[in-house]
Amino acid sequence: MADIYKEFEDKIPNKILDDVKANLPGSISQAKLRAILEAVEDEYKNTQVEAGESVGLVSAESIGEPGTQMTLDTFHLAGVSEMNVTMGLPRIIEILDARKTIKTPMMEIYLKSPYNKGKDIRQIALSVKETKLGEIVEEFNINIVDLCVEVKLNAKKMKDISITHAQVVKALSKITKGIVKDKKDQIIVKLKGKDVSLNAVFKLKENLKKIYIKGIKGVSQVLPVKRENEFIIVTAGSNLKDVLKLDFADLTRTVSNDLYEVEKVLGIEAVRQAIISEVFKVIESQGLNVDVRHIMLVADTMCESGSIKGITRYGVVSEKASVLARASFETPIKHIMDAALVGEIDKLDSVVENVMLNQPVPVGTGLPGLVTKVVKQVKK
Repeated sequence: MADIYKEFEDKIPNKILDDVKANLPGSISQAKLRAILEAVEDEYKNTQVEAGESVGLVSAESIGEPGTQMTLDTFHLAGVSEMNVTMGLPRIIEILDARKTIKTPMMEIYLKSPYNKGKDIRQIALSVKETKLGEIVEEFNINIVDLCVEVKLNAKKMKDISITHAQVVKALSKITKGIVKDKKDQIIVKLKGKDVSLNAVFKLKENLKKIYIKGIKGVSQVLPVKRENEFIIVTAGSNLKDVLKLDFADLTRTVSNDLYEVEKVLGIEAVRQAIISEVFKVIESQGLNVDVRHIMLVADTMCESGSIKGITRYGVVSEKASVLARASFETPIKHIMDAALVGEIDKLDSVVENVMLNQPVPVGTGLPGLVTKVVKQVKK
């Protein structure tokens, strides 16, 4: 059996061979195995692109046509009013333009066993959420006589997120530039200095509400969700670097939809996969059907330089070798002027520039060029 698999190693990719091995019974005969591998080889050869095929054009049409049918919608997650997810055409544009600031950054945190079965899922989700002082306070009072802010904590909310009175005092002492006093049922915060105005105390009260106490910074909402037979945590807001430090998070599957954050934490290969997954997710949610290879080509184009570049005049288009190809996208006069100033030469190697000049395009039958020596007959 091993010899037959070895025979096909150079003919079929390893990934396909591994899939065949995984799905075939161990008791299969050698003749049947050879017949199956030959059929797989034929199928693989038929799926390969012919030389001169306009893969870029086919991909553009295959993604663009269903893209016109997409709805301009925002998906709302049931149960949490603040959690919305940008879907449809706006999300596709966000991804393909490689926008640095996206409308709804989010993460899907996969959990290790036994937490993925539902153990302490609520407490774990709340421990991930960024908690600010304003969320665990029952009331803020301003003492006009002593010019200080009296903070009364909510014991029930503190118990839910497993935070103690002492931890809150410690957090306030580190961040606040004032004097923090801990009383039995409240915390008193007073500004340093003799001439403290009432206006400054009001500002202090507002600033205290925003002070970070616990959780992952940037994660504003969390929602435990059951997917098939396991629980995951969906978040509004993204901070992949800190989430990957959590003991209960499954590092191999936890994902963020912020491409630049993925690039920073995991590198360009992970971004390529994130682009494919995110685009495919949007297309699938719209009930459309696009071959994944078209999306893979777009992802490869965006990531080929080693850093993520959007399909914009500042990204992928700016790196095109052809002056006319750059000029055909946007701001033509600028590109032509810049090229003229430095004496740039356009070798007309690609499709767009040849279309502009009404010449045969180097694709399909126009790809090969015929070379022959013409012998001139001398007239006697």
